[in-house]
Amino acid sequence: MTDGPSNRGGGLSRRRLLASSALAGGAGWLLRGLAGPDSAHAASAPPPGFPAGIDLHQRVYENWVGEIRTDELWTCAPRSPQEVLDVVNWAHGAGWTVRAQGRRHGWSPLTVADGTPAAARVVLLDTTAHLTSMSLEQRSGDGSAAVRVQAGASLEALLAFAGAGGHGVTAAPAPGDLSVGGALAVGAHGTALPAAGENPSPGHGYGSLSNLVTELTAVVWDTGAGRYVLRTVGRAEPDCDALLTHLGRSLVTEAVLRVGTDHNLRCQSFVDIPATELFAAPGAAAGARTLAGFVDRTGRVEAIWFAFTDRPWLKVWSIAPNRPPVSRAVDGPYNYPFSDSLPEPVARLAGDLVSGAWASAPLFGKVQYLLAKVALTGDITDVLLSGTLVRDVLTADVLTHLLAGGLRSDLWGASRNLLQYIRPTTLRETANGYAVLTRRADLQWVVSRFADYYRTLLAEYAARGEYPVNGQVEIRVTGLENPSVCGVPGARPPLLSAVRPRPDRPDVDTAVWIDVLSLPATPGLDRFYRDIEQFLLTLDGERATVRVEWSKGWAYTGTAAWSDPDVLTRHIPDSQRAGGGPGWDEAVATLDRLDPHRVLSSPFLDTLLR
Repeated sequence: MTDGPSNRGGGLSRRRLLASSALAGGAGWLLRGLAGPDSAHAASAPPPGFPAGIDLHQRVYENWVGEIRTDELWTCAPRSPQEVLDVVNWAHGAGWTVRAQGRRHGWSPLTVADGTPAAARVVLLDTTAHLTSMSLEQRSGDGSAAVRVQAGASLEALLAFAGAGGHGVTAAPAPGDLSVGGALAVGAHGTALPAAGENPSPGHGYGSLSNLVTELTAVVWDTGAGRYVLRTVGRAEPDCDALLTHLGRSLVTEAVLRVGTDHNLRCQSFVDIPATELFAAPGAAAGARTLAGFVDRTGRVEAIWFAFTDRPWLKVWSIAPNRPPVSRAVDGPYNYPFSDSLPEPVARLAGDLVSGAWASAPLFGKVQYLLAKVALTGDITDVLLSGTLVRDVLTADVLTHLLAGGLRSDLWGASRNLLQYIRPTTLRETANGYAVLTRRADLQWVVSRFADYYRTLLAEYAARGEYPVNGQVEIRVTGLENPSVCGVPGARPPLLSAVRPRPDRPDVDTAVWIDVLSLPATPGLDRFYRDIEQFLLTLDGERATVRVEWSKGWAYTGTAAWSDPDVLTRHIPDSQRAGGGPGWDEAVATLDRLDPHRVLSSPFLDTLLR
């Protein structure tokens, strides 16, 4: 999981990879887009007895940012759920494990650990090659619908399919290149709470995508048959709540999700609100433009706060059936090309950072902010008034190119076109991630406490000549899981969801999601992340319950993520147990019972889920 064991069996550690990439031209590697793993090749000696007729090769597994990279591992691409079963039952008999992989757009080692050697008795199961079908299961009189989708389909394809039928979701992750199976496994989310006075229409909710599931099909052990079988489980049936967000401890082949009537959205961007105002302490300034105030007005916000800058990029979505006269209509997703593909001079600056010019972080933060401001608003005043270093990056040619694309500060269109805005070509950054569960009335308290600490910590590191953060803080806000949204009587929330409600605190209804992003291998970053994590874990227990965001970085020591034994074995389980009721222990026991031979597990998951 960390740098220590990553060279066993000849594995290439993430730090060695990132360092060599930087020397070879860091910007090109960081902006590589959806670069697949190393070329696959047919193997001369496949694992004995592997099911015939299933495509099998050896391939390097590499995650989104390249921090997890393995030797060439056996990888197969089953064409049907039955072939999935064939592989799992072979693995059981042969003493191997099976790890489902989607599009590898994640940070944490829930699939495989960094440096997993070629000698490991593990086969990766690529769901994205063939298990991608979708169908409309039913339309309901209330305007909602049920969509059946296989686990390897992309989230972009699912939302496009739903949208073509006039349906959509309230919120979704910004990247479209997530597999549906992977998104459900980690409880993927967007950003949304009900605006003041808003009543959601049927099929719309404010928690994770997993909460929309009405039934799923998973690979489970059948004691009577003495083999693994496919089992379809309805949302109100036993075991479904443990499978909804299973963290890779199971293998789901397909799911049915409830979606609602689609709503056109308007997305407005603001780049002129000081962080001291947006994240002000509650009651600090009457009439201030605070994050909580925007949530009350529209329900849907995201703040992107570039390092060493004082004005975040705030995105605010609102339901808008008709196009406002000043809004720009869009007919597809990914409408921020300046962030999808950085201009070449900005990419060069990113490459300089990765190559060791870490003290350029304040310059990079300012350039990123000004890049967004020019592209969104057309205002180049701050660029012209900036020093020569900024103007060397944001040249006249760059500004002309940005302005030629048209302004992007006020967009309108179908929901998916406004909710999905991160392409595979965006800058590859590492990220930590936490969900702070609180009362809606304490939302502003949470963001103000975090913002004050983050600003102070960044300054303390800089005073020592350390610049661990060169990316941005991202803050989103969602509701907690409400199982009634799926429309199945008797449904329970996903047991391992980061936003599962606390049974003892019905007043806790909001999750503040906090991520700090930076270029991988930045010196001091793990220490900085540990400081952030320890601060969050000590927030007032009456006002905040802190859970990790499964897909991101957590459990930091001073040198590595996913490594602090106290966080792994005490805090994470305790945060899920908070408030009593079914949760962590029931989920772990259920997943163990459904896979008693641990064919669908890994050493990391064996440590985490115990």
